[in-house]
Amino acid sequence: MNASIPIRFDPPSTPVIAAPPVQEEILSDAERGALLAEIRQRMQAQDAVLIAHYYTSADLQDLAEATGGCVSDSLEMARFGHRHKARTLLVAGVRFMGETAKILNPEKRVLMPTLEAECSLDLSCPTDAFSAFCDQHPDREVVVYANTSAEVKARADWMVTSGLAVRLVKALHEQGKRLIWAPDRHLGGYVQSVTGADMLIWKGSCVVHDAFQAEALAQMKLAYPQAAVLVHPESPAPVIALADVVGSTTQLLNAVRDLPNPQFIIATDNGMFHKMHQVAPGKQLLEAPTAALGTSCGSCAHCPWMAMNGLRNLAAVLRQGNNEIVLDTQLMDRARLSIQRMLSFAASI
Repeated sequence: MNASIPIRFDPPSTPVIAAPPVQEEILSDAERGALLAEIRQRMQAQDAVLIAHYYTSADLQDLAEATGGCVSDSLEMARFGHRHKARTLLVAGVRFMGETAKILNPEKRVLMPTLEAECSLDLSCPTDAFSAFCDQHPDREVVVYANTSAEVKARADWMVTSGLAVRLVKALHEQGKRLIWAPDRHLGGYVQSVTGADMLIWKGSCVVHDAFQAEALAQMKLAYPQAAVLVHPESPAPVIALADVVGSTTQLLNAVRDLPNPQFIIATDNGMFHKMHQVAPGKQLLEAPTAALGTSCGSCAHCPWMAMNGLRNLAAVLRQGNNEIVLDTQLMDRARLSIQRMLSFAASI
């Protein structure tokens, strides 16, 4: 990394995001079985496919895969929806994921189990404030993370995922571009430190990843000397500095599968553990600490908005046809440009 390049935090203060408590769905075996049978029948009748994020419940992930759907990161969820012939996409995740799916698949009906599943990164980047900031720096290209609203994507030149962020910003930096980055300050700081790019970085953060604690993680490494530390780059820089692997959700999943270590300390949402156990059943997965030494955790390594998705509200949305993602056509057209630029870049590397 190029530690001599200063990280710049020029944008205005972002809103304080109050995350709701984590409330996991608890089902009896009988209720789970009845809901799964109903959902399968209604999906078939409505020509629907389920697309679930890695951070959703094991029930939703298993149902998606059992019915020919997809469990992945936000971009691959949208790509899968575009490739699949189903006319209705059921998106289990947070709201921006449903919006991205709709932007890339405007002809399809996109439903979500709940429209109340927000994202702290999205909430930390209000469209009006961000657009005003961009207008103050017209000489800079605007790069936004996938975890943003359709309106913010429409204001951007590029959308990017965590798996592509370093390579895209490096390419823009080599072209002499000066950038605005939003909304995650930790991911932006990591990308800037690796690439040396001139970036103005928005001050948003993820409530889950922002909570990982470096001092407690260092102590945990001493307790598990054979463990590899896997860190998502939405985590604070001192946590990233302790990592053996820094990467996107898919990259961390591959690391668990491919590395020889018997144990892994993982700094990302613990919803990932379900898929990780499937690809590496003999390995021990340990949550990185989200509380300082001697204190209790807040998010406890799980997104409270992801936890709002469940079998009950998925069945309800199939019964009622509500919670549809509806976006203005012109807004989708503008937002699609930043996404398609990234897809073209990804296809070229």
